[in-house]
Amino acid sequence: MTSEFSVHMDEYLPLRDVVFNTLRQAILKGELKPGERLMEIALAERLGVSRTPIREAMRKLELEGLVVMIPRRGAQVANITEKDLNDVLEVRIALENMAIEKACQNMTEDSMSKLWVAAKAFERTTAEGDLVKMAEADVAFHEIIYQASDNRRLIQVLNNLREQIYRYRVEYLKEEETRNLLVREHEEMTRAIRERDVKNAQRIAYQHIENQRMGIIRSIQTEKESHT
Repeated sequence: MTSEFSVHMDEYLPLRDVVFNTLRQAILKGELKPGERLMEIALAERLGVSRTPIREAMRKLELEGLVVMIPRRGAQVANITEKDLNDVLEVRIALENMAIEKACQNMTEDSMSKLWVAAKAFERTTAEGDLVKMAEADVAFHEIIYQASDNRRLIQVLNNLREQIYRYRVEYLKEEETRNLLVREHEEMTRAIRERDVKNAQRIAYQHIENQRMGIIRSIQTEKESHT
């Protein structure tokens, strides 16, 4: 296990939650790779904890679909298949449409300004080339739209769906052509929402997610080929 990650203690959280959050982020950011075995003893030693919080974290990660338990082999990071991806994005586009419709109705001038600033912040990160920063700036842009929906459950489900494919989105951002496309799509979406043009904003969001789907499928296929 050569991945570089460590536990970050949080005085407000129980140890089991700190361990869970640490392992979850390591999986989502690709520091623990799909298919990688998760050895309780090695992880406990690395994070400087006992095996009990590691075991508890594994159970929660399994419920989230990020870890699978293989008979006689133990836990490993779950692979994401094209079917998984299509299922996630099919649900996401339906919910994103709802979020955009509500954002077009509710968005204040202050939120509109924040959305434009977030679009420009994403553009700046593409010039820097830090993939994790880019992914986080992309998340921040969409989060403003989600928050404007003013529906806590909708925001929660959308964020959960987005995180399930986070590790592949980082791969997707490696291509310069992809980054330039995302910059344009963010600007177009911001303009459509500013004009309260629900249909156009939803059309752009659909294309945005469809481009992402195709890019991630290429990434999954490349990963599959590298293991054969």
